[in-house]
Amino acid sequence: MNAAAAGALRFTKMHGAGNDFVVVDGRAPAWQPWLAQPDAVARLCDRRFGVGCDQLMVLEPARSREAAFGYRIHNADASVARQCGNGVRCLAAWLEREGLARAPFVLDSPAGPVAVRRGADAALSVALREPDFDPAGVSYAGTGAGGSVEAGGRRFRFDVVGMGNPHAVIVVDDADAAPVDALGAALQRDPRFPDRVNVGFVQPIDRHHARLRVYERGVGETLACGSGACAAAAVLVRAGLADPPLALALPGGTLVVDWSGPGHRAWLSGPVAFVFDGEWMP
Repeated sequence: MNAAAAGALRFTKMHGAGNDFVVVDGRAPAWQPWLAQPDAVARLCDRRFGVGCDQLMVLEPARSREAAFGYRIHNADASVARQCGNGVRCLAAWLEREGLARAPFVLDSPAGPVAVRRGADAALSVALREPDFDPAGVSYAGTGAGGSVEAGGRRFRFDVVGMGNPHAVIVVDDADAAPVDALGAALQRDPRFPDRVNVGFVQPIDRHHARLRVYERGVGETLACGSGACAAAAVLVRAGLADPPLALALPGGTLVVDWSGPGHRAWLSGPVAFVFDGEWMP
């Protein structure tokens, strides 16, 4: 598929552990007027009236000399996101399939450069950034590097983490029983997060395994979240509750995060699947 050479609105549907994406070549003239319209973006992402996805990944020209390409991200409600770990893994696989890049390479994300490499198991891994525990880095207006929130008569403590996008991570005893929808929605409305926040519920299993559910801003609960997995792993490793590499089982599959602590980026790996190619006919 070479969207830049055709007038059709061509796309690829992909997913990483069930976290699904529509990938488009935003360099193609045919796409550019549509991508400038939030209503059109939201319709494309809609699961009843469009293709359906958690996020739209838009390929763009590189913004730095070191990068092969750049990209931007739209949530399902057409709002703009600054980072998406599973999305960039899918985009990297798409670039390799199209013959446009070959690992290792670098991509310019809205949150800075993302390194792509192929691991010993031949799977693609991406390095998002060093986890940021500075509240200012996640637009957190509360006191300290975390806080608490109440749901169902219980109070839950959270830590704030920046992965290029904002995360609140709650350590729980049972991820299945966690009030994901109630607490996720509550923190979306919380004035301490003026830019809203992704909310992760992580349950440590042993030193190298955990379970995770994530409520994403602009989307709701997703089957997987790459940046959320990095944020959750960072919280557990920093608290001494886990060691890298950490395998996090999400509803859609398992993601692996390798974070060696302060001064290091978080590397993310996991499954990637091509679902279908198509043409958008709005």
